[in-house]
Amino acid sequence: MANISESKTISVAIARDWREVYAFMEHPLSFAQWASGLGKPLRGEGAQWTFESADGKLIDVRFTPRNPYGVLDHYVSTGQGDEIYIPMRVIANRESCEVLFTLFRTAGMSDAQFAADAQWVGRDLAELKRFLEQQ
Repeated sequence: MANISESKTISVAIARDWREVYAFMEHPLSFAQWASGLGKPLRGEGAQWTFESADGKLIDVRFTPRNPYGVLDHYVSTGQGDEIYIPMRVIANRESCEVLFTLFRTAGMSDAQFAADAQWVGRDLAELKRFLEQQ
């Protein structure tokens, strides 16, 4: 039988055209405006970036190249040679859009940790909505 991780897709509706939202989000520097879970971007070029987490750790992140489909997938290095895959999409919903973030439960993650991570993602997406709808 296939090995499948538990996942949860968290979404937020944003009253902006999907292309505008994607154009903002595709730049790694934009994550500092809304993604507290990822931290502060320090340096990067192209798809490879280094962020500083809230606790001062350096995090390497690899982003999906710009594309016409609203795909914002990224891969976060664990520091132990593994990458955590984070699928993220911006999809049209009439004149507005939705941002979808899929969270995978990693090996050894407790129910409480998985729930806390999902809540954190929800807060970050709510901040993204607030930020973009005020622009």
